[in-house]
Amino acid sequence: MLLFPAIDLYEGKAVRLYKGDYNQMTVYSENPPEIAEKFKEAGATHLHLVDLEGAKTGEAPNLEVIKAIRAKTDLFTEVGGGIRTMEVIDRYLSAGIDRVILGTAAVTSPGFVEEAVKKYGDKIAVGVDIKDGTVAIKGWTESSGIDAFEFCKKMQSIGVATLICTDISKDGAMQGTNRELYKTLSKQFSLQIVASGGVSTLDDVKALAAMNLYGAIIGKAYYIGAIDLKEAIALA
Repeated sequence: MLLFPAIDLYEGKAVRLYKGDYNQMTVYSENPPEIAEKFKEAGATHLHLVDLEGAKTGEAPNLEVIKAIRAKTDLFTEVGGGIRTMEVIDRYLSAGIDRVILGTAAVTSPGFVEEAVKKYGDKIAVGVDIKDGTVAIKGWTESSGIDAFEFCKKMQSIGVATLICTDISKDGAMQGTNRELYKTLSKQFSLQIVASGGVSTLDDVKALAAMNLYGAIIGKAYYIGAIDLKEAIALA
């Protein structure tokens, strides 16, 4: 299983939100490229970036800092956060990003996902943000009312290869990850599933790796020192 340490970006800084709440934001670093270097030193090969401002606006306001991170390390880099147009996809991929993650757009315009997958294949992933069994959109601020499993099925049929599944209720809460959810997803779908939200301990990493998941994202647990990234990578 691959580990994706995460950097969430807001105004060029590395931050974390509690359960997706922009009013509960902690700034961890004013120098995100430096954090990416630390990830690499710990043995990371992959990196997960989220433009939190982009999630709200649909633009790419942190593109310059994302380019700086990419230039500083040769980690496989995926980016999500408000990617809703082909133009923004093009900008990221031409800047050397390896994979982009579509969230709200995948829910509101499935035709757009289909078009993006036709053009870019496995460079397109979809983020499924789950709240009470349905898919949340617009930076987790609204429910789409769409059943999460039906949505995953649809994405698989479109040809999406990778799904990043977040249980919002667990995100940043340091109460463990939703193991049952990932077990069910990995059994039901032949997709590359990435677990996101609440990976709080080495035990979580071990349990997810045992499910043969494709990947898991580590965020807050790294920043507060609850997980040693080097150990987690060895376990994964």
